[in-house]
Amino acid sequence: MPRSVRSRARDIERAIGELERKLHRAPTDEEISEKLGISTDELDESLSEIGRSSIAALDELWTISSTGGDQVALIDTIEDTQGPEPQTELAQTELKEALGEAIARLPEREKLVVTLYYYEELTLREIGEVLGVTESRVSQLHTKAILRLKARLAGSPAARAARPLSGVARDWYFPA
Repeated sequence: MPRSVRSRARDIERAIGELERKLHRAPTDEEISEKLGISTDELDESLSEIGRSSIAALDELWTISSTGGDQVALIDTIEDTQGPEPQTELAQTELKEALGEAIARLPEREKLVVTLYYYEELTLREIGEVLGVTESRVSQLHTKAILRLKARLAGSPAARAARPLSGVARDWYFPA
């Protein structure tokens, strides 16, 4: 967009802002053109030129009249649809922390089974060899550990916050 058009756009924006603060309503085209000292036809022509310009400087600062004249860069107003949802990220982080604390409070053998199964990705048979017990006993220890973790996390605020995740977090942490 040519510098003159950008300058005119800023002038119009400032005039609208000043008139809105003064009049406590949206100004008419006549009021805007009078404030700028131009005819309504010139205002219409300027608005058409500005409207045809589809390129905007993302780092250009815009004045927000509703917040007392604060300025914000246009890039800060664009939604990131690819990025993570802050609430979801927070809920998952809190759930991971609560899960870590719950695992730390498990009895030693159950904690070892959970660690070897989920973090070291050993099979129940391999865990049985490490602990010197049968695969069936490892399965029992695993089931007890998962039930304890579910019970401890069921009442935690982090687990309650994660519930709207439609079971995704629950299934990720406690696969069937």
